[in-house]
Amino acid sequence: MRRISLLLALFIASMAAAQSPTIFVLEIKEEINNSSLRKFSKGVERALKLEVDYLMLHLNTYGGAVDAADSIRTKLLNLKIPTAVYIDNQAVSAGALISIACDSIYMKGGGTIGAATVVDQTGTPAPDKYQSFMRAVMRSTAQVQGRDPNIAEAMVDPTISIKGLIDSTKVLSFTASEAIEHNYCEAEADSLEEALQLFTASTNFNIEREKITLLDRVILALLLPFVQGILLMVIVGGIYFELQSPGIGFPSLAAVTAAFLYFAPLYLEGIAQYWEILLFALGVILLLIEIFVIPGFGITGISGIILIILGLSFAMVENDLFYRYGSFNFAVLVRPVSIVVTALFFSLAGSLYLAGKFLPKRSFSKISLQTVLSNQEGFVSSSEGLEGVVGERAVVKSAMRPSGKVEIGGRWYDAIMVRGMAELGDIVEVIKVEGGRLHCQYPSQ
Repeated sequence: MRRISLLLALFIASMAAAQSPTIFVLEIKEEINNSSLRKFSKGVERALKLEVDYLMLHLNTYGGAVDAADSIRTKLLNLKIPTAVYIDNQAVSAGALISIACDSIYMKGGGTIGAATVVDQTGTPAPDKYQSFMRAVMRSTAQVQGRDPNIAEAMVDPTISIKGLIDSTKVLSFTASEAIEHNYCEAEADSLEEALQLFTASTNFNIEREKITLLDRVILALLLPFVQGILLMVIVGGIYFELQSPGIGFPSLAAVTAAFLYFAPLYLEGIAQYWEILLFALGVILLLIEIFVIPGFGITGISGIILIILGLSFAMVENDLFYRYGSFNFAVLVRPVSIVVTALFFSLAGSLYLAGKFLPKRSFSKISLQTVLSNQEGFVSSSEGLEGVVGERAVVKSAMRPSGKVEIGGRWYDAIMVRGMAELGDIVEVIKVEGGRLHCQYPSQ
């Protein structure tokens, strides 16, 4: 009898466990960027394989890249399982977009959501064409989730006024209680555990979490904007220093390695396409042609720099984002271009400084004139030693057709023939000095 009771208890326990819902918890507690996008995508893949019942984001962020946030938003809207977010303090800017894409929102007391204006690297609001992209994304997301689209738009645009809620001088942000009042939050929760209970309406559930392998950690690190900036600096610095010395050496190896580490994770994640890598390579080729083949610096060099910047910038952005809303959107390029241009500037400045310190005599030795004309070797400027040379005879040191160089008493001077031309080694006579040059003619017989 006791044995039967034990078996019955085990059966009831197993049935209860089988009926307990499984929740996949995915943490995003950093700046929104390609690294967090990859972590989110990998987490969603694992959640779907496990066939979990719910997905919960544990979110705390001040925002980040619009393109990465929009990709996360799209994946959330396309999921067939219920989704929720627990805002464990802040969901600002890109974090607000991700939050309102979830079916349910729970907030910690004292937390905030909103302030989704697009800004540049300095925190200055971007032009209106970029804001319009964000307004459209926020509005459409709110509509899909049954939330007031005007409120979502007011989180982006300070010119939008909602009577009794916000005037037309500030972007909108909600505290937890305000978000609950306006249907942008289901309830307050003091902890993730409490948010999970509210979300599932149960205290009996199983929790699964994302598992990150060593390879994933390496790729995630390479996708961080800070690391990408360093790689960009190494690429530019390597190219610069390779130009200072003949042959292929360590700078070339460093530049190629950095380019591989920059493009490889983006390509593997499907963010960068092959044409963006080719764009970068073509830019480098054009720049080298301008430096070593074509004299001066013109359209070829400028085109090379532009292609390099575009190749590096486009590689950071998923290509479908440009036309996701029916027209080309420049907003997704604001952050990538800012990162690339900033990194290129600091890399070039640093390379010039280090070259001046360690390679003072070799900088661009292959593409600049290295000959020094010193007074000790008999060369003088046009303002020195010209008094008293009128009437003197000079030896022609370079063919004068009609201008060239002449020598008087071991010193060389700029000179010009008054009539005709003179060949190397001819003897001419100085008849006057004008404009800093000796005016010469053949001596009269």
